[in-house]
Formats: sequence, C-alpha cells, structure tokens
Amino acid sequence: MDTNNIKYDCTRGTTSHRSDEGELDCCFNGGCCKLSVFDWLCGITDSDSAEIYEVRFKNTRKLYYRNESGNSLSVGDIVVVEATNGHDVGLVTLKGPVIGKQLKRHNIDKATYDFKKIYRKARVLDIERWQEAIAREHKTMIRSRQIAAQLELNMKIGDVEFQGDGTKAIFYYIADERVDFRQLIRNFAEEFRIRVEMKQIGARQEAGLIGGIGVCGQELCCSRYMSDFQSITTQAARSQDLSLNPQKLAGQCSKLKCCINYEAATYLDAQTNMPYVREPLDTEDGPAFLVKTDTLKGIMWFSYEHNSMTNMFPVEAQRVKEILRMNSRGVKCESLMPVAQEKSPEFVTAVGDDSITRFDDRSKINTKRKKSKRPLRKNTNGNNNQS
Repeated sequence: MDTNNIKYDCTRGTTSHRSDEGELDCCFNGGCCKLSVFDWLCGITDSDSAEIYEVRFKNTRKLYYRNESGNSLSVGDIVVVEATNGHDVGLVTLKGPVIGKQLKRHNIDKATYDFKKIYRKARVLDIERWQEAIAREHKTMIRSRQIAAQLELNMKIGDVEFQGDGTKAIFYYIADERVDFRQLIRNFAEEFRIRVEMKQIGARQEAGLIGGIGVCGQELCCSRYMSDFQSITTQAARSQDLSLNPQKLAGQCSKLKCCINYEAATYLDAQTNMPYVREPLDTEDGPAFLVKTDTLKGIMWFSYEHNSMTNMFPVEAQRVKEILRMNSRGVKCESLMPVAQEKSPEFVTAVGDDSITRFDDRSKINTKRKKSKRPLRKNTNGNNNQS
C-alpha cells in the first residue's frame, strides 16, 4: 500500500485509500476519535446491552442504535443506520456492558427510548456514496456562509455535515439572538438540492466540533471528553488567585476556560482553614503586611514593607491564627523574621583554573612532546642538529 495515497479524515476518524484497480478501502482510525471512551469492561458479556451500539458520525455527534441486522459487529465497523429520511453511515465506536454506563450518563432509559436500527455493514457502494457526500461539505460550507452574508443575517455557520446517502445536510450555526432563517433555508434548498436541517450550537460546542490544541499542550477538553458544559464565573478564578487577564483566562472559544472549574472546589475547601487577615500583624519589629497566600500549602507570606514584595518571609496559617488571637488581646508577637543560619564556608579548589593550556588539544600536545624527546646527532661540521 502506498502511504502517500492514504487520506486521513480526523472529523470522522477514518482513513481511506484507493487501490490501483480503483477500489476504495475505508477503515477506522482510533487515534482521531473525538469524545472517545475507554472500554474498561471489554471482554465481559452482558445480555441487556448486547444489541446496543454507539455509532459515531462527524466530529462529536454520537448516537445509540439497536442492531437488528443479525450480523456480529465490532468496534471500527462502518455501518448503515436508520435516519429520519433515508439512511446514514457511521462507525461503531463502543459496544458491550459499558454502553449501559453511557446510557445512564446521558439519561437514556432503555425501556422507553426509541432506538433506531442498524441495517447492515456498509458495502462498497455505500462507502463510495458516503465519501462523495463528504467531499461536498467544505464547498457547501463556504457557499452557505456567502448566502447568509448576502441576506445580512447575524449568524455564523460553523460546520456542515452531510448524511451518508447525500440527500440531507445539517448546518451548525452560532447566533447571539433569534434568527429568521426561513428564506435562508429556501436558498439552501435551491442551491444545493438537498434537505436542510439547521442546528444551533454554542461557542464551546463549536470548539469541540473543530478541535484544537490548548495552552496546556493537550487536545481541547470539549473535543476530547467533555459533553456537559457548566457555567464558569470569574469568582472561580479569584478563589485560585489567578490573574484576571481575559487573554489568559479565555480559551479558543473566547469563553472562560472549562479547566478553571476543575480545582475550584479544592481551593474553596482549603480556604476554610485559612485565616482572614484584615489588618497587618502587630509584631515587635513593627507591622507585618500580608503579601500573598499559598492556599493549598497553608502558608501566608508577609513583609515589613508596605505594598512591596521584597524581603518576604513565610508563616504557617496556624501560626497566623495564634498571632491574630494575641493581637486581639493587645499582645505583640515576637519577630517573624526567620533566623539566618550561618553557613560554613565550603572549600573549593582552584588548581588548574589558571592554566593557559587547559583548552588546547591534548593529542597535539603529546605529539609535540614526543618530537622534543628525540636525540640530537652531530653532523660532519661538528654542529648539533636535530634529526
């Protein structure tokens, strides 16, 4: 197989290759699977979830289907599934007992939920039609943005996803206010000759669809595993003593980073053990001003210079509580400056540092020494000449 002809589609997690005879070979690529789930129950049989499979489509769109084809399916198979009108093509990404955990996470009751059907494994003709529909997506997105701009609609079309049979397309858009896109749908239907479905998404969902790398060097959380987005406030950043810089707190979606909430509860719990210092501490050396606080370590840094971060010294939170109780009784505490410990001078040899030949090539020096040790012989004139 010629690796130069392999096409990687990270939006669906597939690789496609066309042989010299013209046959199309499309297979699953697990490294490009968004919202991937680790099957920690692999190898365990469960009759309740035996016929339920998770099928992935473009980007982060995943649905659950019931296998009524009678065929044995495995992770990575390309299948033809039931759609509202026509059929769609997707990849099986999860099966087995872990499906029950995923259904519970998404609040899906197997007894009442209407699962759509998996018809069969995709044939060569199905994959050919599927790839032709995928090839139309980018041009359709560009043209749809132009049509929306001509109608002067306050919206942004972020992505377009074609159905597997190529008869329908989902247009994902972002809008801050209500948009009347009735005329837009008519124009889309006349321009592209397909059925149109408009789906509104948020800024964080758009970042998950597009994907990317965060400032931490890893894939975006909304693209990697997050499906439920919680509200994030600047109070969570203040509780962690983060700099309230919008450029640092905002992610690629121009919203506050989701990772701000990850450790907010830990910091709020740790702050309950930290004393609240309203005024400087009264010590024998003078007032000590609070400069910064290390919440997780339980250490508070003080300085005798007001509004200055020079000559800071650490004090444990428990010690600060004791000092506050002493100051409330009008008692000054002892000096908080740490006692400087005298260090014995360390002996450092300087032998060889002043040698002017320490950077010379040793091999050349040895050859010169060998030449200088050769004996002298006398010539006929009685003079000593070096051979």
